[in-house]
Amino acid sequence: MLMRRLETKADNRRHRASGFSLVEMAITMAILIITAVVSVVSLVPIVNAQHVTNAYNTTLAALRQARDCSVSQRTSYQVTFNQVAGQATNIAVTGTLAFAGDPCAVTYQYPTDVFFLVPPAGTAGPDGYGTGINAVDFGYTASSGSGGATTIYFCPDGSAQTASTCNGYGNWDGGVVYLAQNGNVGSYRAVDVWGGTGRVHGWRLYPNGSVYQWVRQ
Repeated sequence: MLMRRLETKADNRRHRASGFSLVEMAITMAILIITAVVSVVSLVPIVNAQHVTNAYNTTLAALRQARDCSVSQRTSYQVTFNQVAGQATNIAVTGTLAFAGDPCAVTYQYPTDVFFLVPPAGTAGPDGYGTGINAVDFGYTASSGSGGATTIYFCPDGSAQTASTCNGYGNWDGGVVYLAQNGNVGSYRAVDVWGGTGRVHGWRLYPNGSVYQWVRQ
């Protein structure tokens, strides 16, 4: 009988010792909260970078689709870059002969933290377009180099031109659009269009010594 009581008391002591004290639980919760905060903070730059990447991919896709639709439907499509105080709001694709439910006539929304921003001073435009003073810089033709246009037209022959009338060589329209986040030079992307062929290229800005250089993606 005595041996059984001693065993029972020992079992009770082990049972009481197997739990967590309030202090231990508080320390554990504090560690979990700190770990979660550090994880969220470290993810912010990654999420921001993804916003610019999404805007860049959207721009490439919209321009290429507008060109493809123009060729396949034998009509012109215009692409317009809309902004409010530099913030890139949307890119709208509309057709000259657009019809109800036209899958090519689409407005793409940009992330709210992405802007049309001119590149750092002294940075040459990709493919030699522009002087870097306009964030949306189309309108470079064989007869004029004024730039600064925010709308570009794709024609049935695949070219990019300054108007929906698609009058040919003199109206071929080339240019570039710059995308970035405020205060983040490493986020810069650019997309340009060659007027005669309508081909679309994407670029990213990288440091090159004391200056920056566009590298084709």
